[in-house]
Amino acid sequence: MSTSGPDFEDMVNNAPCGYVTLHANGRIAHVNLTLLAWSGHAADQIAGKRFSDLLTMPGRIYYETHIAPLLRMQGFFNEFAIDLVTAAGEPLHMIANANERRDADGKLLLIRLALIKATDRRRYEQELLAGRESAIAAEKATQEVLLLEHETSELREQFIAVLGHDLRNPLASISAGARLLGRTVQSEKEHHIVAMMQTTVMRMAAMIDNVLDFARGRLGGGITLDYDARGPLEPVLAQVIDELRLASPGRVIESEFAIDGPVNCDRTRIGQLLSNLLGNAVTHGAADKPITVRAETQNGSFELWVANAGEAIPQAVMDKLFEPFFRGKARASKQGLGLGLYIASQIAKAHGGALTVASTPAETRFSFSMPLA
Repeated sequence: MSTSGPDFEDMVNNAPCGYVTLHANGRIAHVNLTLLAWSGHAADQIAGKRFSDLLTMPGRIYYETHIAPLLRMQGFFNEFAIDLVTAAGEPLHMIANANERRDADGKLLLIRLALIKATDRRRYEQELLAGRESAIAAEKATQEVLLLEHETSELREQFIAVLGHDLRNPLASISAGARLLGRTVQSEKEHHIVAMMQTTVMRMAAMIDNVLDFARGRLGGGITLDYDARGPLEPVLAQVIDELRLASPGRVIESEFAIDGPVNCDRTRIGQLLSNLLGNAVTHGAADKPITVRAETQNGSFELWVANAGEAIPQAVMDKLFEPFFRGKARASKQGLGLGLYIASQIAKAHGGALTVASTPAETRFSFSMPLA
């Protein structure tokens, strides 16, 4: 089928979902008729505006501070919730996908967004659940088992929806607000309070990611990966280390990278794995000794390890380190959910690699290795 001509243009304009095309500078080039009808805006009223101008204030903060940076980093963003403002000033809850289009030299040409109403998504899911209930009724011999599956599935969807939207969006707004406050504070006490807010936001975001991955893994779905060898991995690792330095003032984190080629992996997931390992080292390592991070490619594999000084891990604890909800001995203020190392090990397995640990009185080292092929 041709991707040009009046027939294709009519199909896009009247598609059941909304389409927005943005210039490389982020300003709107085209909006299809479906989205115009939903929002009540006229095409000439919004052409040339920035996409974020159509969003609610929390949605604008979330898009500019979370979606746009990740989109620039990985070239696409699968399924995020965002709230548009209609011509009448009412919020319109949307589910969106975004991807970039670049030329052969890597220059950004345009950004495309596809949007559907969140209410339509919920209606579709409800229709699927209703169909499942009909099947349960027909299968009387297994009615109780199928009913339990239905209830579990519904609970999973609700649980993941709460984590993915109702918790992450407000957290992103708090994070953006803390960064804005950090530019204006003057006293040492104010700096301390803002730093504490930012640290708490980072801990909460990591907890949400870990719980969400655990829920998907145990209730269906598992750890999903988006492999990409086009971009360098080193900036992702460096950003994670910088965030942990900010969240743990006074702790020394030394890093060394020797990545001499592309690493075909899910860079976001590898960053999450490193963040979990660093968080564990900060919690359980000696506060007066540096934490060391090294990443390298050698002999057809990618190696990443995190080491810290401190007491050796007892063998009884070593046997349970990668189990969910297992928490080693730590100060009450540093206790987490006990999912960080478990999720890290699952990310390692999903990449066809392994996460191991070695601990002596001199050093505790967590090592991740995966084949490059």
